Amino acid sequence: METNQKLKYERPVIKQLNTGVTNKFGPQMGFMPHTHIDGIAVKDLINTYGSPLFVLSERTIRQTYQEAFSAFANRYPNVQFAWSYKTNYMNAVCNIFHQEGAWAEVVSRFEYEKALKNGVPGDKIIFNGPDKTTDDHMVAVQNNSPIHIDHLDELYSLMAVSQKLGKRPKVAIRVNMDTGVQPIWDRFGFNYESGQAWDAILKIIQTDRMDLVGLHCHIGTFMLSTNAYAVATAKMADLALNIKRQFGIDIQYLDLGGGFASRNTLKGTYLNGADVAPSFHEYAEQICSTLIRAGFRSEELPLLILETGRALIDDAGFMLGTVLANKRLSDGRRATIMDFGVNLLFTAFWYEHTISPAQECSQYTEDTVLYGPLCMNIDVVRESIRLPLLNKGDQVVVHRVGAYNMTQWMQFISLRPNIVLIDTDGQPHLIRKAETVEYLTQLESTPAHLSAFDL
Repeated sequence: METNQKLKYERPVIKQLNTGVTNKFGPQMGFMPHTHIDGIAVKDLINTYGSPLFVLSERTIRQTYQEAFSAFANRYPNVQFAWSYKTNYMNAVCNIFHQEGAWAEVVSRFEYEKALKNGVPGDKIIFNGPDKTTDDHMVAVQNNSPIHIDHLDELYSLMAVSQKLGKRPKVAIRVNMDTGVQPIWDRFGFNYESGQAWDAILKIIQTDRMDLVGLHCHIGTFMLSTNAYAVATAKMADLALNIKRQFGIDIQYLDLGGGFASRNTLKGTYLNGADVAPSFHEYAEQICSTLIRAGFRSEELPLLILETGRALIDDAGFMLGTVLANKRLSDGRRATIMDFGVNLLFTAFWYEHTISPAQECSQYTEDTVLYGPLCMNIDVVRESIRLPLLNKGDQVVVHRVGAYNMTQWMQFISLRPNIVLIDTDGQPHLIRKAETVEYLTQLESTPAHLSAFDL
């Protein structure tokens, strides 16, 4: 016998779609001129600092951080962000986040040293990553930094360091798990489903040489599924509550890592990235609601740590560049060669970056291949983009390049350019100088027998 069940009501949601300017031929993307950044003319920036040029907006960084923090702090009573140094480790950028209240999250010794030199207290530097030497461990332990253990070899090494120093390191373990998103990121940390994570927890507690203060996970990168974070949060909370039940130990913090998507458009996707990327509020709702319902007593709710990088900085970064030449390919396609390539825009390998002319331009457009200046066939900034007919010497703005490009860039064929930060008053500051041949060769040493030749 069938029963009629009332359908669950779902409130309607209105979401803005970014389709660009429309004319009689339909939506047109990528050719509205972008002549100023935070009130400064693009051409003035290039005239002063050269081309290509990275530009960062301090105003955008602060606004984005404050929006993200509010989204979580309004839903959960104890929230702490930790700035991901690997995403952008320019000192000026890191210090903006530290001024806003973010700790430091690092995955290497040199990032750890940068954080210390920036003035971050040792106990506010989270040390992640699979490559930590014994010396790294000793420095981190002496600075009272939380160390996130990635594998058993690191666990055993840290036990030996603890015994040698006569100190109890503050540690967390990194946990990987099935969150319903494929592929599972199981390269890092200890697996939840197989019991590896619980085994590592038992070793830490029962050997009694370290203080287990946290649990950490990082379930993936550019995660478009907010539900995956709900699954991860539930499993992390389950581990913490089991530790409390069996050993009476309160886990001080749960670190949900990063992976939030920026508004860039991934290659192969149909919709604009700004239309499909979840908001900070959507991520926060899944994580915070799951954590509050997990079963912790109100006075025992753990600190929620977030290591968001990409989503906090991508929108604040711009690449300014200049057209070097135009040509026709053998198949008839138009090709434009720029003075920047994948050596500076590493993310061009997986993003369809929005690119705008920096000057008034024709409304006539043509599908164009956008190449960089490198003598490499892989140096393709955009495989196909609809642009006006740019001329030699015209300039463009590449949007949302703040994450990873200034840490994964290469000294290959061309040297790395200036980086400018525009402060909240609209004043530009040179925060990293363009490289020179002298800079490039300062660490080289030529044997005496190779120092002279006669051609």
